[in-house]
Amino acid sequence: MSIAAYEVLIRENHLDSFGHMNNAAYLVLFEEARWDYITSHGYGLKKVQELQQGPVVLELSMNFRKEITLREKIKITTEIVDYKGKIGHFRQEMIKEDGSIATQLTMTMGLFDLRTRRLIEPNPEWKKVIGI
Repeated sequence: MSIAAYEVLIRENHLDSFGHMNNAAYLVLFEEARWDYITSHGYGLKKVQELQQGPVVLELSMNFRKEITLREKIKITTEIVDYKGKIGHFRQEMIKEDGSIATQLTMTMGLFDLRTRRLIEPNPEWKKVIGI
């Protein structure tokens, strides 16, 4: 179930010397899409600082399927795969204008308590944002 869609235009600063998107830019844009979604649903940086609890990435895996080049418009989708106990699995995809998947990211994450410096069970606010 997709919980978010975020559109972006690939600009010059996203490119590497080969003229396609730099591998580090993928991570930046995937994170930008996640923050855009959670902020617009009431769990942005202000809420993280207020509660002293926020999402933390534990593991990432990216699969590059198709090249992304300058001035392409892409859509980044985010979906929750599952969330059991303290650990959630999410999938994000960069989709080209023709509907093909350019890149897929699978991610393991959890909710981190900034006071105790430990993973915690999802709080009610976080559950609402991610739809569990």
